[in-house]
Amino acid sequence: MMGQRQVGRAKIGGSQVASEIVIITGMSGAGRSTAAKSLEDLDWFVADNLPPALLVTMLDLARRASAVPRVAAVVDVRSRAFSTDLKSALTELEAIGASPFVVFLEASDETLVRRFENVRRPHPLQESGRVIEGIAAEREQLHVLRDSADLVIDTSALNIHELRGRMRDVFGDGQETAVRVTIVSFGYKYGLPVDADMVVDCRFLPNPHWVPELAPQTGLDAPVRDYVLGQPGAGDFLRAYIEALEITLAGYDRSGKHFVTLAVGCTGGKHRSVAIAEEIAARLSAGWQGIQVTHRDLGRE
Repeated sequence: MMGQRQVGRAKIGGSQVASEIVIITGMSGAGRSTAAKSLEDLDWFVADNLPPALLVTMLDLARRASAVPRVAAVVDVRSRAFSTDLKSALTELEAIGASPFVVFLEASDETLVRRFENVRRPHPLQESGRVIEGIAAEREQLHVLRDSADLVIDTSALNIHELRGRMRDVFGDGQETAVRVTIVSFGYKYGLPVDADMVVDCRFLPNPHWVPELAPQTGLDAPVRDYVLGQPGAGDFLRAYIEALEITLAGYDRSGKHFVTLAVGCTGGKHRSVAIAEEIAARLSAGWQGIQVTHRDLGRE
């Protein structure tokens, strides 16, 4: 269930709420850490496990540091006075014009019990009792806060990627929520890029290194680029690979994957991989924002 307001760059409904701070809270085991990580990926400054009494102090420090654009805090149950402390902190934030936006994460009892059993950790409020008793105590303690939250997300049927996607949809703009693609050209003789999600091999194309007038040049030079792209099979390869990439990137986007690295390799990372990487970037740029290209081994020889 989601409210119909908008915060920061959030797109909930049609209005804009000038909120300086987002507070993530809710049931233990419902996904607060995942929600916090999602905001960090969107370049928010996030403080985890912050006592409610320090919310005003954190915002004051953020206001003084102009380099911190958006701030969020994860607050959870640490004492029986949690709800009272957080309510007081929210009142203080309202008093200084901060318009705090509260995200409340919840899940069914069955889901929470299963998650605690999977990680083999006690519930923070179960004391000497059972996990379900701690969940019941926490739910009773938080029901007022849940009812007044700006955004309530039930994570019972959501996996990690789906929750991250939900947070991105709410708090990111179009450019931030799109998959960020980095294309890296490399030479196989120097080893594979360790962070590559996908690797494509261009060594099936003739090597410009064996053409005397092209050997000193690189894949960034027009004669080398035209030579590589003009080879039999180059056009068919690019069309098929771009089609496969579009399907793959769309799937990554739906699953909440935020960063993707494509590696394009040839023997030395000077000619073929450079030209093909640049061409892939040019063809993908129409549908995917913020594509970056780097040539790892160019100039290494």
